[in-house]
Amino acid sequence: MTNRLFLTTAATVLAVSGLLGAAAPATPVGTKGAAGAGDPLLPLSGDGGLHVRHYALTLAYQPATQHLEATAVLSATATQDLSGFDLDLAGLDVRHVTVDGEAVPFSRDGQKLQISLADTVADGADFTVAVDYGGTPHPVIDTDGTSDGWTALPGDQGAFVAGEPQGAMTWFPCNGHPSDKSTYDVTVTVPQGYTAVSNGVLRTQHTAAGHSTFHWHETAPMAAYLATASVGRFDVRQYWSGRLPVYTAVDPAEKNDADGVLARLPAVIAWESSLFGPYPFDAAGAIVMHDKAIGYALETQTRPLYDEAPDMDTLVHETAHQWFGDSVTITQWKDIWLNEGFATYAEWMWDAAHGGTGLHARLAQLYARPATDQLWAYPPGDPGQLSRLFGVPSYARGAMALQELREAVGDQAFFGILKQWTAAHRHGHGTTAQFEALSAGVSGKNLDALFATWLYSAGKPTKM
Repeated sequence: MTNRLFLTTAATVLAVSGLLGAAAPATPVGTKGAAGAGDPLLPLSGDGGLHVRHYALTLAYQPATQHLEATAVLSATATQDLSGFDLDLAGLDVRHVTVDGEAVPFSRDGQKLQISLADTVADGADFTVAVDYGGTPHPVIDTDGTSDGWTALPGDQGAFVAGEPQGAMTWFPCNGHPSDKSTYDVTVTVPQGYTAVSNGVLRTQHTAAGHSTFHWHETAPMAAYLATASVGRFDVRQYWSGRLPVYTAVDPAEKNDADGVLARLPAVIAWESSLFGPYPFDAAGAIVMHDKAIGYALETQTRPLYDEAPDMDTLVHETAHQWFGDSVTITQWKDIWLNEGFATYAEWMWDAAHGGTGLHARLAQLYARPATDQLWAYPPGDPGQLSRLFGVPSYARGAMALQELREAVGDQAFFGILKQWTAAHRHGHGTTAQFEALSAGVSGKNLDALFATWLYSAGKPTKM
């Protein structure tokens, strides 16, 4: 939510034969942006007073020492009359902050970099923030015990950089909530022999004086948690799939297992495009690390990040997220099923189309699980707490809700819903309420009971 403060004047404007001119416009008096975007599950993430249009991140990373030196330039727009604002930044040392080229005071409070403004920035005005910082980045530990953010790999292997849900703040100052999406330029310098991989298109690459620099550009709006700057000694492959540039970076230890799966990426993109609508970005690819201790993959925009060579289900899942989560992004974390349920359902459809379990049979198999199974631990439409965000219901029960919807409305309406959803919210945001309304509108059916049962009811539904 945005706060807006307007200064009114008690002066009466008289214009009698030009004897009195209009009163001078009042100077806006700003307030500090709210310390958080208002998300119940991550209340501190983001800031209520600004929108970041673009991040220009310039990084230098030394894998051997795990040291990062960086400058972040944020092109922002005030969403209220603004006297100050916060950025999310965990750890790291901030040396200098400027706004529109002028040094400004700043302080630190937990994950917040608090910035004060000498002059109010008016609602709707553009401004530029530059932050000079550095140190040794560390991941954050979430309430479910998992970690996310900049994660140095053992020895001098590099870094696994995956930010869901709050890890972006471990490596750059950001408006770190998915309700704010921005374009990016990410330039990373690493020792020669390493490759730094980010989102979008590789604009330039050069090596000099023992260091290599990679400049990546992402033109489509992206939530901060989907940004990456992963570093490793990769085997790199670049090619075109039709008009789509594909860039894959694979740790040599994973190459034998990864190559065959990644070779099918163009086919997966084509198949998912036939179901969900045109692929939403101007680049594709993958980053495959070699550290199974990480324990997860992430749908980093345009170039999913894997902790090891993916199997086909994982490749299909993370690629489906390019539509569901990356292009159409949630506005609050409680709607995570819109990401994970849809990507899981894409896996199910791929398996069914390639000789695996049929969709209704899979639904029945899952429904047969006892009421005590973790599948029924909480309703996917309302996880209730951060520790549940990536639990089984967000994935499997969310996908079950989609199969129930498909059986209720029929294939023509169902795939019409999916394509209209991705088209209407392309590069924007969506909510569960909007998806429910679209489903009812396209199908012409009252679906309130279906969604109430499969998204919001606690425990195991009494019937399929």
